[in-house]
Amino acid sequence: MSQPTPQPVPVPEIHGHCDDRFAAVRTAFEENFRERGELGAAVTVLVDGETVVDLWGGWADAARSRPWERDTLVNVWSTTKGPTALCAHLLSDRGLLDLDAPVASYWPEFAAAGKEAIPVRHLLSHRAGLAGLREPHTFAELYDWELTCARLAATEPWWEPGTQSGYHAITYGFLVGEVVRRVTGLLPGEFLHREVTGPLGIDFTIGLPEKEAGRAAELVHPRAEPTSEQAALFAALQPVALAALLNPGPGAAQANTPEWRAAEIPAANGHGTARAVAALYEIFARRGRSGETRVLSPEAAERAREGQGSCRDLVLGAGFGHDTEIGLGLWLSGPRGSYGPNPRAFGHDGFGGSCGLADPEAGISMGYVMNRMGPDIADDPRKMALVEAVYSTR
Repeated sequence: MSQPTPQPVPVPEIHGHCDDRFAAVRTAFEENFRERGELGAAVTVLVDGETVVDLWGGWADAARSRPWERDTLVNVWSTTKGPTALCAHLLSDRGLLDLDAPVASYWPEFAAAGKEAIPVRHLLSHRAGLAGLREPHTFAELYDWELTCARLAATEPWWEPGTQSGYHAITYGFLVGEVVRRVTGLLPGEFLHREVTGPLGIDFTIGLPEKEAGRAAELVHPRAEPTSEQAALFAALQPVALAALLNPGPGAAQANTPEWRAAEIPAANGHGTARAVAALYEIFARRGRSGETRVLSPEAAERAREGQGSCRDLVLGAGFGHDTEIGLGLWLSGPRGSYGPNPRAFGHDGFGGSCGLADPEAGISMGYVMNRMGPDIADDPRKMALVEAVYSTR
């Protein structure tokens, strides 16, 4: 019996604008819906401070009852780490935080279990050896800032700090964030709002205020079951990777809850639009500037991509299959071209697909957000199609 001819997937109406010279980005965005399973998404590209792409479309929920609007917010997972790193770089730029000083000089309890000499830069570059907690940690405990930080302060590193990097998927935000709190008296979400997003009108928060819940997209797990290769990868994870990724292991179902949205998780629960993500990463792309406002000195903005050594990541290495290099809070594009052809471009991906990109040499920043999560921690095919389209115009 002959099989029915597959019907093309309809592309939802795409809203916004796209400069003619970046038409390839609009094409790639449409193809994400037609060919790559996109549900709802938005992409914004800035060049030298000018918005050249600002597109959105699709649906904000799995039932396809709410259209994705211009101001739809979504949890961007680890794309949040860029704005959290920005908080530390702001303090460093102002002379309030020394990235080479021991963490314990700001957070005395952190000196426990042989961690007295770990410098702040090791927190930013995922080299502190604290990728996950050794004891079971529930979601309820994760939402308790004081408890989570106390456990991190008491624990011993998984490897000799400074020798290698291992992705601190969730702990990164508590480690960097607690240093920010010890210096300023403010949690990083409030500090970011007071110093950056509030004054600049950037629609991004760490956590989600209850009053904004009506604008939030529903995160949706991938339709496909994990491949045999992905299943084998998880089966082969080492204890440090299990601790980093699965203790606890958040996914779409957890991230859609009021409890997750109300918590302060500066590594993973930033909520914003693509426009907001592009604006935050623009600060790095334009060497410290946002529009006409100087946020960081050029030196501080450059420091964020100061490579800390290429290596096989101790948490993600089995999945990546290649060496990577992290700067002081963001990943370098490197030979793989994760953030375009410039190996010194940098940025951060979020679990399932989202991305913030900064390329100072080209003056480009990009924000991509979506609600149907893919299976990848980084370099989702939808994001890579958009990145390739941006640079095809150069």
